[in-house]
Amino acid sequence: MSLVHTEHVLVVPTVEFHRLGHFQGFSQAIDQYLPELLQAKHISYRPRGEMEQDPSFKQLIPYVIFRHTNDQGEVSLFQYTRGQGQGEKRLHAKRSIGVGGHISQDDAGVVGSQPYDEGLRRELEEEVSIETPYQDARIGLINDDESEVGRVHLGVVHIFDVVKPRVLPRENDICDTGFRPVAELLAERDQFETWSKICLEALFT
Repeated sequence: MSLVHTEHVLVVPTVEFHRLGHFQGFSQAIDQYLPELLQAKHISYRPRGEMEQDPSFKQLIPYVIFRHTNDQGEVSLFQYTRGQGQGEKRLHAKRSIGVGGHISQDDAGVVGSQPYDEGLRRELEEEVSIETPYQDARIGLINDDESEVGRVHLGVVHIFDVVKPRVLPRENDICDTGFRPVAELLAERDQFETWSKICLEALFT
């Protein structure tokens, strides 16, 4: 008889997030939150299915935005539409500017790597092919307690500044991809998932 693998994901108690300072939307004060939340005494790995319905915990999610600035100074972002095979069913058919996903218990078993960093590397490797040099900056957090999905997740926002707009999907369920001008994305913001709308408005207006 085969055993069904239950994914365990990294979570932190919501009460610890609130203790550090609750906010709604985007916060640049990442150094106030992340080092404390990632302390061993706060993190645990719990069944993903249970955590999706339990707002007493926040699942930490790396959320990477790929940004390209051309020779004329025009800024464009990588964007895509989530297909039916993407993990979070509540976000299917939504457009997004963020690539990333859950930190798994398996990421904690990689020797010489921190679970968060390993999870970020793995998620990017699974979802996209980055065919250009880039610089990575971790710039803020997203919290959205006004949506069902947001209440159980906390986003860690990274910006990857790419030399060339060469980011390609590895998964069939990352659809309609490509770099688009920021002004175009802002004009179409209502088509995007909530986290992407928060980032577009906080970082690019």
